[in-house]
Amino acid sequence: MTLGLNKDPTYIELLQAFPPRPIKTDEDLFATQKVIDSLIDSAPLTSDEQDYLNILGTLVYEYEQTQELVPDIYGIDLLKVLIEENGLLQKDLVPIFKTESIVSDILKKRRKLTTRHIGELAKFFHISPAAFFPIS
Repeated sequence: MTLGLNKDPTYIELLQAFPPRPIKTDEDLFATQKVIDSLIDSAPLTSDEQDYLNILGTLVYEYEQTQELVPDIYGIDLLKVLIEENGLLQKDLVPIFKTESIVSDILKKRRKLTTRHIGELAKFFHISPAAFFPIS
């Protein structure tokens, strides 16, 4: 374990090595996750280590609940994000859609993606075709 403790630290030793505190920043989260990873890597855990791990896990959970959720995107909205993230232009997708006007109509939601489009987009962007469908 990277906390610099003996092989089977007591609960008090664990608390002293890395006192659990509310997580307020990503840096706090990273430090806490590092300790969690260290504990998990040293399995099997003693009951003291398991109790300490549960406390740290609760702190991480509470912090994550305060963070803004990233909305699920799929379909044409996902395609728009992929185009932007990859610095592409509509003309870059002509091999998939056959014409730039079809690309334009799809991006303006005047046309829907077909299963062929989704399959080719998945290959093009190296993602699962399932990413284009809503999660049910």
